[in-house]
Amino acid sequence: MRPFQYETAASAEEAVALLSRSEEAMYLGGGTNLVDLMRLGVATPDLLVDVSRLPLDRIEETPAGGMRIGAAVRNSDLAADELVRSRYPVLAEALLNGASGQLRNLATVGGNLLQRTRCVYFQDATKPCNKREPGSGCPAREGEHRNLAVLGWSESCVATHPSDMAVALVALDAIVHVEGPSGARPVPLTEFHRLPGDEPQRDTVLERGDLVTAVEVPALSARSAYRKVRERASFAFAVVSVAAALDLENGFVREVRLALGGVAHKPWRATTAEETLRGEPASEASFARAAEAELAQAKPLRDNGYKIPLARNLIVRALSELAEGS
Repeated sequence: MRPFQYETAASAEEAVALLSRSEEAMYLGGGTNLVDLMRLGVATPDLLVDVSRLPLDRIEETPAGGMRIGAAVRNSDLAADELVRSRYPVLAEALLNGASGQLRNLATVGGNLLQRTRCVYFQDATKPCNKREPGSGCPAREGEHRNLAVLGWSESCVATHPSDMAVALVALDAIVHVEGPSGARPVPLTEFHRLPGDEPQRDTVLERGDLVTAVEVPALSARSAYRKVRERASFAFAVVSVAAALDLENGFVREVRLALGGVAHKPWRATTAEETLRGEPASEASFARAAEAELAQAKPLRDNGYKIPLARNLIVRALSELAEGS
C-alpha cells in the first residue's frame, strides 16, 4: 500500500478545503470499499481526509413528511431506524440484503453511494481497464462478464454498480446534497451516477472536492419492497435486484416506481416500465408487459443474457407481491 497522510475534518467546509491540498487526495468514510482498493493498489491516494466523524450522522423527518439522512449515518443505523422501517421498507430491506452486520456497522450512507465497481478487471491492477486507466481497454467485454451489464453499457465499460441501497434510493426519487468548492447544491439521485459512455472512470457527476453531506427522501404513500437474486445465500452482490413501490386504486396502478440493480453501470430507473404500467390493471400480465418493454433495450453480452428473463421475472414477482398485499 502506498504511504499516505491522514487528516480529520471538523466540518464539511474544512473537509473540502483539506481535499484541495492534493489532486490525489480522497475522502474516507467507513472505508469498507476504499481501503480494499488501496490494498489492491487500485486506489493510491497520498492524503485521506476522514469525514466519518462529521456531524452528519442524524436521521430526521422533514416538514413535508419525508426524511433527511446524514451522509455519515451508518448503514446498520439506517436499516434499524423506525422511520425507515415503517415508511420506507424498500430501503431497510435493501440495506439488510446488501452486506453483513459487520460491514453495515462500518459503512456510511455517503460511502455506500460512492463505492466503486466489483469488476474483476478493475480490481486487478495487472490487467487493462478503462475505468482504472482510461484508454487501456475493456477485457471484460470478451472475457469474464457473466455478472456484468446488460443495459446502458458502452464499448469502453460493461461494469455494474454494486450498491443495493442506491437502487432503493433511486426508486424513492432521493436527492443527494453536495458541498463543494463552489458551495452547496442538490443533485437528483437519478442523475448522480453516470453511464460509462467514453468516460467510464467517472462514476458520478461529482466534481473535484465535492462532498456528499446528506440524502433527502420525499414522502412515500405507496407500498414498497426490495427483491434481490444473488449467487449464494450468504451476502453477495446482486445478479439482479428490483426496488419497487406500488400504489393502487380500484385494482389499477395509480403510481409505480421501479429501479434495477446488477444490470448497469448505475442503478437503473425503469421509466419505460413505469410509464407502461400507470393506469393499467394490477395483474401479472400487465407487470410482465411492462418488464418486457423496459428490457427491450437490453444488449446482453456473450454470457450474461440470462439476466434478461431473470430481471423480467423478478419485476413481476416484486410487483405481484405488492399488489397482493394492497
